[in-house]
Amino acid sequence: MTVEDGAKRVSNNFEFHIFYYNRVITLEKPLQHLALSDWNARVNQLRNVADARRSDAFTIRHSSRTLRNETRIEGDWTNYETNEALADRIAELARWRETIARTFERIVREMKMLEEEKASTERELDAMQTPISVIAECLTMRDCRLGSELTYDEADTEIKNELTIVENNQRLLADQCQKAWEKLSRLEEVKFKLGLEVGNKTEAEELDVAQLDLNKFAANITYKPDPTRNPKNCCTYQGWLEHTKNVKQMAENELADTYAIREALFVCREKARNMLITQQERAEHSIRKRIFETQRARNELQWQQMKMKEEMEKAVCEIKTLEQALRDKTDGLKLAETRLENRAQRSGMELCLDEAHEQLCLEVQKLQAIRRRLMEKIDESKANYNLLEEHAQKIDIDLENKQHSLMTDIRALDLRQRLKGGEFGQKQTSPTTQTDRNIVLTQMEQEIPKN
Repeated sequence: MTVEDGAKRVSNNFEFHIFYYNRVITLEKPLQHLALSDWNARVNQLRNVADARRSDAFTIRHSSRTLRNETRIEGDWTNYETNEALADRIAELARWRETIARTFERIVREMKMLEEEKASTERELDAMQTPISVIAECLTMRDCRLGSELTYDEADTEIKNELTIVENNQRLLADQCQKAWEKLSRLEEVKFKLGLEVGNKTEAEELDVAQLDLNKFAANITYKPDPTRNPKNCCTYQGWLEHTKNVKQMAENELADTYAIREALFVCREKARNMLITQQERAEHSIRKRIFETQRARNELQWQQMKMKEEMEKAVCEIKTLEQALRDKTDGLKLAETRLENRAQRSGMELCLDEAHEQLCLEVQKLQAIRRRLMEKIDESKANYNLLEEHAQKIDIDLENKQHSLMTDIRALDLRQRLKGGEFGQKQTSPTTQTDRNIVLTQMEQEIPKN
């Protein structure tokens, strides 16, 4: 091993002196050597740096302790404020949920009551079919009257007015039912929205309660990727509050006129029923009045028929008497003419126009005039009898027509008893006996003496 190799193996911080026999060879590292002042400066620098590092370490430890305390306090207060915000949010959600739930219950109650009113109106509307069928049968039946009895009388007018009222009531109730159906559709839509709001708020409240129950010692807390991002389809608090208020106000607006619609349904039903009952009573009164007038006219015609028959019998007797008188005057005329003709057979101066001849001529003239007057009277009597017979036939036909009309009106009045039955019919007691029925039909209560 050479000297150089040995020198390379020695640390660079030491110097090796190789003594030879007569001289010393000094070997130094080929590095720059420091002066003593530099060395002292380096020591001072290291001391100063060490002091600075210790000072920095102390400052860092102090600031770290301060930071730990501040961050702990800030974290606790932030968590407290977060918990308070969650509690406030839970209370706000509960308050709005209860408010909307009460509104939801009101909607349900109003819908139930409105459906009941609508169902009653629909039953009333269905019950209108009975009056329409009865009125149609009455009009058809009264159209079967014959001859001069087929008139536009008061009963016909009142029945047609009744038909008009029924049709108007049908239109009115149908319109009200349509409005109620549209209102129920809107209420159903609002009910669905309120149900969604209540469900969403209940879910949000439960979620916030679960978050409020979490703490830093919970087992199911982890880091989440980008937790501060805005979720999709999120909205601002002001937008949420405005939406909630709008939903509440929308429900209140729909509830505002629900009572008015229910009241309108009830009022329309009662008004339609009262108008129909009033018109039915008026129509029945007009029919009873017509029955009474027809009976009175029939009785008058029966009396006239009886008197006409008596007069016709007298006329026949008078014609027979006149014909007998004419036959008697014919024989007298024949006698006078025979006398004149026989006296015209006289001869000579005996054929004179004496007083007997003049008297016979006068008798013939008088008998001819009497016979002519009798024949005229017989013709007049026969013409009068023909007129009586013709008029009697008209009376018979009119009596038959009036009897048919009377039975038609009575059947129509009996047919209208169907209007007094059912849920929406007139609540009246029908006559129990035929006598009472006739008294009611003819309105003769005041004419029957009471014991």
